[in-house]
This record gives sequence, structure tokens and C-alpha cells, in this order.
Amino acid sequence: MAMVGLFWIAGDGGVYVGAEPEGAGRGLRLTRDGVVGLGVDQGGEWRWADLRSVALRYVRIRSAGRLVVTAAVDLALSAVAGGGGSPGAFEVHLETADGTTVELEAYMASAVGGYVESEYDLSVALLNRLVDGTADLGPLEDWGRAYAAEGTLRREEREALLRKWTDG
Repeated sequence: MAMVGLFWIAGDGGVYVGAEPEGAGRGLRLTRDGVVGLGVDQGGEWRWADLRSVALRYVRIRSAGRLVVTAAVDLALSAVAGGGGSPGAFEVHLETADGTTVELEAYMASAVGGYVESEYDLSVALLNRLVDGTADLGPLEDWGRAYAAEGTLRREEREALLRKWTDG
């Protein structure tokens, strides 16, 4: 599996917003048809054609320069606290064509410090393109099958992939 922006891409081609949930953990899987809510109290499926917008709330974002400092602080605090804490969660709000808002929860896939702002912005742009039907999930799934086993790429490579997928 590999992290690319806000997306966790599995070797089987699975694409998740945030971390892939384990067991009954909450999360979101993206498919060519739409969004699938996973975990306790948030099961359901929403087709891309039935969504009007997507918004993210409470995502931890860091500038590239501050990421190194906050990552070091987070690691030190985790060590003092004994580590093993659950990853931070954020909300994904899906607005349907009828104006209903569905609130789902996902867990951060970034190890520490939060997401870099440039990757976050590119990820949100791609999510919006998926919702409005101007991007296709297929390239992310294909990339996962071919390369996810190699692990997470450097930030510059992740951003290049996000630009490519967003621009189509």
C-alpha cells in the first residue's frame, strides 16, 4: 500500500480516503461508481452522479517547512505518551443532489505531523473532479495494482501523480 496525498492506495487497486480501515474501523473507499462508507454507523454507497460536492473538515495540514518540525515533536510526544494512540480522524461531508449532507469519518494515513498543504490541495482538487465527473478513478486503481507494493513515494513524486490524475 502507498499513500498519495489523502489517498491510501492498495495493491489490489483499492482507493481509500485517509487510511484503509481495519476491522470495523471507519473509512471511505472510492470506486469507479462512487463512494462507499465503511465501518460502524457509516455504511452506505453514494454514486458519483448523485453527489453535488465533497468537503473535508478537521484535516491536519502542515506547510512543507513546518512538517519536519511538527513530525519531530509528534514523535517525541508519542514516545513520552507510550505511542500506540489511534490516528487522527477527519470528516468527509458528501452533499447529495437532493441537498442532503452525509457526514463520514476517515482516519489520517499520514504517519505524523499531518498532510502537507500542497498535497492536501491537490487531493481535494482530485476529489472535486471525481464528484463533478471530470476525472476517472481508473488511473489510481491501475497505479495501485502496478506500484503500491513499492510503498509510499517521495512528496514530489506523489504531487506529480496527483497533478497527472487531476488534469486527466
